[in-house]
Formats: sequence, structure tokens, C-alpha cells
Amino acid sequence: MPELADISSEESLALAQGELRDMQRSVVALRGELELAHIRREEEVQSAISACQDEIQQLKATAASLRDALEQARIDRETEVQAAHAASAGEIAQLKAAVGALRERLELARLERDNALQAERRGSQEEIAQLQATIAAMRAEMEKQAGRA
Repeated sequence: MPELADISSEESLALAQGELRDMQRSVVALRGELELAHIRREEEVQSAISACQDEIQQLKATAASLRDALEQARIDRETEVQAAHAASAGEIAQLKAAVGALRERLELARLERDNALQAERRGSQEEIAQLQATIAAMRAEMEKQAGRA
């Protein structure tokens, strides 16, 4: 029976060695799967980081675009305000010139009226003086004729 014990222990050893090889293969296979899982996980992380960076760049571009649009709107508004101010200043200048011209015409009309009034008064005074002279002459003539009669 010693042979049987030897065979059995040899078989046990062979079985144990077979199990050991199977376990080593399993460990190698599991290590490979673990490394693959780690690589996949790393790729997913890198993909997520890349997607986030792309989104950040898009948001930055959008913010810059909105900032530019806002600045352009401010410039347009200032330009419109300046144009309106210039237009109103031009209109004010035209109105002032028109008011000045009307004042000048009014002053000339006033002077012409005053001159015409003075001329009329002089004419009236001359006519009154002539009429008074005529009256005095007629009185003298009447007194002369009354004194003859």
C-alpha cells in the first residue's frame, strides 16, 4: 500500500498543481479584465473631461459673443443718442436763426411803422398848418371885405 499512498500523494500533488495552474490562469485572466476595466474607466473619465472642456469652451464662446453683442448694442445706442443730439442741436440752431431773422424783420417793421407814423404826423401837422394858414388868410380876407362893406 505504500505505492498507493505515493500515487495518491502524487495525484494529490498533480491535482493541487493543476488547481494552482488553473488559479494562476484565473488570476492572470482576472488581472487582465481588471486592467481592461481600469482602462475603460480611464477612457470614460477622459471622455467626460473632454466633453466638459468642450462645453466650457462653447460657454466661453457664447459669453464672449453675448458680451460683444451687448457692447455693440451700447455703441449703437450711443451713436443714436449722439445723432439725435446733433439733429436737435441743428434744429435748435435753425430755430434760433429763424427767431433772430423774425426779430430783425419785426424790428424793421416796427421802424417802418414808426417812420410812417412820424411821416403821417408831419403830413398832418403840415396840413393843419396849411389849413390854419388858409383859415387865417380867409379871416383876413373876410375882415377886409367886412371892413369895406
